[in-house]
Amino acid sequence: MLQHELIDDESILVIAPHAALTSEDFKALAAEIDPVIERSGKLRGIMIEAQAFPGWDNFSALTDHLRFVRDHHRLIRRLALVSDSPVLAFLPRFASHFVSAEVKHFAWAERASALDWLREA
Repeated sequence: MLQHELIDDESILVIAPHAALTSEDFKALAAEIDPVIERSGKLRGIMIEAQAFPGWDNFSALTDHLRFVRDHHRLIRRLALVSDSPVLAFLPRFASHFVSAEVKHFAWAERASALDWLREA
């Protein structure tokens, strides 16, 4: 399950994975942000809040995740990853090779700083 909230007036999407990611999660995300992107041309940012990465429900969910990234990464200015997980803290360096968005890691206690950084975009 991927909980998400769109701060529409700021074009910021907040995502919090709570269970293995499903194909339906990525369809719901696209349905939420595509109209915003269509109106404004880009999404100011995405903030992912995760204590740990829950993985994918199945291979189809993994491919839908990759397709979502492929279809949207050029349309997102910044990506903030909020987590104390050492594995997820490494993700920004890895992701920067595959996405055009500026990617930055924040500690779990720095959620407010992450939102401020996204708002600067």
